[in-house]
Amino acid sequence: MQVEGSVFAVTGGASGLGLATARRLIDGGATVALIDLPGSDGEAAASDLGERALFTPGDVTDEVGFAAALATAATRGPLRGVVHCAGAGRRLRLLDKEGNPGSLEDFEFVIRLNLIGSFNALRLGAAEMAKHEPVAGERGAVVLTASVAAYEGQIGQIPYTASKAGIVGMTITAARDLASKGIRVCTIAPGIMDTPLLARLRDDVREGLAASVPNPQRLGTPDEYGQLAVHILENAYLNGETIRLDGALRMAPR
Repeated sequence: MQVEGSVFAVTGGASGLGLATARRLIDGGATVALIDLPGSDGEAAASDLGERALFTPGDVTDEVGFAAALATAATRGPLRGVVHCAGAGRRLRLLDKEGNPGSLEDFEFVIRLNLIGSFNALRLGAAEMAKHEPVAGERGAVVLTASVAAYEGQIGQIPYTASKAGIVGMTITAARDLASKGIRVCTIAPGIMDTPLLARLRDDVREGLAASVPNPQRLGTPDEYGQLAVHILENAYLNGETIRLDGALRMAPR
């Protein structure tokens, strides 16, 4: 797929992985719709990125609102790709210190945001892309975001692990399902990335996390995620694959 001159939507586009991806796409000549919550910094981010960026508020768990945000993106031209970065986690133990069962409400929140949000990105993004004629044999691509926690979830990550493992599991099935429409699907599974959320940690904690990465022995950068996301969009033979972006990290139990 040619990035230059194409239109893409990036969820979670106001910050972190999403913003870095949007910047990479715009540097490559694309027009990008930043989809993020109404209370986010999306308007300021779009302004900073320039005239080929627009902010369209939307919640990935809200079918009507998210579909409207994608439709707004398509007013700039045929939508050729969705990079889905929106997501979150909550720490949850199966049993607390007193032996009480963990919160079903917290588990459901993470599953809804991460897994159902990804399902919406797939089906609603594909529906928008399927409206347009293929270019060089393809209509578009969806890039989802999982995590190394899908494979080595740590203690306290049970909802996050379940949601991200679900995304990994959907990837090949979605790619096969959408093949007849000329739409590819891949997933990136990041390791420990230096996002604004991680910036809240103490310096010694951040240094310990960086030291746990075999090579390069540092935190990953949002720009490295964006670089990979753009490559997936551009490389027409990448399909149905989950790619770990983690410096060979394998997470310890805690």
